[in-house]
Amino acid sequence: MCYQIKQSKNSTMKSIAYQQFGNIEVLQTVEEPKPAIQSTQVLVKVKAVSINPLDWKLRKGEMKLMSGSKFPKRPGADFSGTIEAVGESVTNFKKGDEVFGVVKNSMKEGALAEYIAVPSTNIWKKPAQLNYPQAAAIPIVGAAAAMALKKMGKIYPGTQILVNGATSGFGMFLLQLLKNTGAITTAVTNTNAMNAARKWGANQVIDYTKDNVLSQEITYDIIIDLSGKMGYESAKQIMKSKALFLNPTPRPIEILTSLVKNLFTRKKHIALLTAPSKKNMDLLLNAIDKGLQIEVNKIFQMAQTREAYRYAEKGGYIGKVVIEIN
Repeated sequence: MCYQIKQSKNSTMKSIAYQQFGNIEVLQTVEEPKPAIQSTQVLVKVKAVSINPLDWKLRKGEMKLMSGSKFPKRPGADFSGTIEAVGESVTNFKKGDEVFGVVKNSMKEGALAEYIAVPSTNIWKKPAQLNYPQAAAIPIVGAAAAMALKKMGKIYPGTQILVNGATSGFGMFLLQLLKNTGAITTAVTNTNAMNAARKWGANQVIDYTKDNVLSQEITYDIIIDLSGKMGYESAKQIMKSKALFLNPTPRPIEILTSLVKNLFTRKKHIALLTAPSKKNMDLLLNAIDKGLQIEVNKIFQMAQTREAYRYAEKGGYIGKVVIEIN
């Protein structure tokens, strides 16, 4: 289904939207009014939008308790672009600034459009050394990696950390943030991504196509399951008697049950819930200034949105997938 809103050419824009939950076929290019901004908002001419697993979880209706069932919906949470206009209360940005950011409510709003209106507190100046696709890749997974680092608590020299599914966008940031902590980081990835894991700072790499991490003799202080395929019950086999399991893709029921179960076990199941904030963005921007690398695996155009999601949802690639808007 596709809806068209007829207005003068200058006041409309193209966006990607869907009118029902489903697979990639529900994604449609639509025309809608260019958004108006409030006093605390900025209007961003979007240059690039990053793809995250959250996008298809929402689109498939897996998170409707949080997203609601009101349509149309738009995919994409983080973006980069240039400021087209600023609200009267905005003093720290001006028209023409190159920025990156995230929508205010990623459960209900989407960035995959030619223009978006967002609060000025949800954007940051784009580092000059990054292009627009790289900048769009930062907010969601970068903030999640920063939060994961915080949830890990004090990391001592020799702390054994396992990162399962280590060369996704999330893993790309996390491995590099762990690099100088003194931890012994083991990355689990596929054959093609082993060099990337080492480049980003993994001390040891396990190729899951050849070895089962659960059958290794080593046990870990911290396990983070970025692939979502290990799960807490399996991970307990290779956790030390006092250890953390970080779950960045918890189901709603796991968020509740983990709180209760953690009262009775030293092997803690931590649901990792995060949103970009000034604190974790400052940490990331500092790391980027010091050389943190952002790898964009593939760039698609807006007209190729379905192809982009088909590619991203298969997984197995290194870094991030981005949709460019020209």
